[in-house]
Amino acid sequence: MSTVPMTAAGAEKLRLELHRLKAEVRPKITEAIAEARALGDLKENAEYHAAREQQSFNEGRIQEAEGVLSNATIIDVSKLNQNGRVVFGVTVDLINEETGNEVTYQLVGDAESDVKDNKIAISSPIARALIGKEEGEIAAVQAPGGLIEYEIKAVRYI
Repeated sequence: MSTVPMTAAGAEKLRLELHRLKAEVRPKITEAIAEARALGDLKENAEYHAAREQQSFNEGRIQEAEGVLSNATIIDVSKLNQNGRVVFGVTVDLINEETGNEVTYQLVGDAESDVKDNKIAISSPIARALIGKEEGEIAAVQAPGGLIEYEIKAVRYI
């Protein structure tokens, strides 16, 4: 597998989730399976099958998180050369040239992107349009609804 970029904060969040899945969720599921086994016939035991399904989802998520962390190149944004250029991990304040609306995004790795939290994947069209630009420049983004132009108001390394 190739390495994937990840912010230090994103890696820490994933480590905490991994710890919770292993230390809290896994034992609860194991206990639920044991309790369901005690009820008798496993072929028609819905509690047992539900617990086994939960176990399967949990173990899959654990493997996924471990895989991401083992292949991650962790980048501490605060230690980057702060020259005002848009690079991986920065927080960017943008102004939509057409509407005047302001939006703030942080450019993160694919595994930690969350649009609800304004964290967009470095592979997204808007992030690709922003990379390498500097404060005051215009970035043209080809969106499904047409071309959108954003002025880069600020680049923050936080």
